[in-house]
Order: sequence, then structure tokens, then C-alpha cells
Amino acid sequence: MNASWIIPFIILGGALQTCGAAMNGQLNKSLVNPYLASAASFLIITFFFLALFFAMPHPLPTLHDLREMPWWAVFGGLVGAVQVFAGLTLVQRVGAGPFMALTVSSALIASLVVDHFGWFRMAVHTVTPSRIVGAILLVGGVVLISKK
Repeated sequence: MNASWIIPFIILGGALQTCGAAMNGQLNKSLVNPYLASAASFLIITFFFLALFFAMPHPLPTLHDLREMPWWAVFGGLVGAVQVFAGLTLVQRVGAGPFMALTVSSALIASLVVDHFGWFRMAVHTVTPSRIVGAILLVGGVVLISKK
């Protein structure tokens, strides 16, 4: 991917998360069962990425790559599933704005901890006073967005 598209693609992904949460909420409402709705959502994702896998030639991992992979790396999808399930069961109750405000704020605050300690083999980025102020402002933003 051309480097000039990195930031716009991330912004697009963030904007689409709101749409996805609302769509998944409606999927749950229509299918009545949140587990069936989650399965339907992930089935579409699975087919999409399988199609990309077969359409785009990329190297496969070597045995060395697989041996070096941390045991917890395969659970990233399950972590994402928690977010999808939360979206399809709760976005209709709280609204897209508060749901995404809570999602983004909690993700950013958790990222400060992950960065500070270098968890999941991430590079260490020490928490600074300005990052703490930013986190506090995020929480304030959630409160303002969530007020009715």
C-alpha cells in the first residue's frame, strides 16, 4: 500500500466502525439471536478474507515463522469478536455516538497501557503527562457525547 493512503485508510476504517456497529445492531434485531448474528457477521468476514487470500499472492508462513509466533497471537480475532458482539447487542440501546465514544476512549486508554509496558511485543512508548491529559479529555468527551 502506498504510504500516502495509510492515514486516510485508518480514518476510513474508524468511520466504518460506527457504520458496522449500527449494521450489526440491526442484524441482531433482525435475526433475534445475538450468537446467530455474530456468526453471520463473521461468516461474511471469513469468506471476504478467504477470497482475498486466494486472489492476492502473498507468501505463506514458514515453519520457523509459526514456531516464533507467540501463543496468544491467534486470539486477536476473538478479541475483535467481543467488540462485534458488544456492538450488535448494545449499540441500539446506547446509540452509535456513545457506543463509539466509549469504544474509542477505552481503546485509546488501553493502548496507553500496552504502549507503556510494551505488551504484545509492542515498542515501549512511555506514558507522559500530555498522554494522561489526553486520556482525561477523552473521558470528558465520552461524558458530553453520552448526555441526552
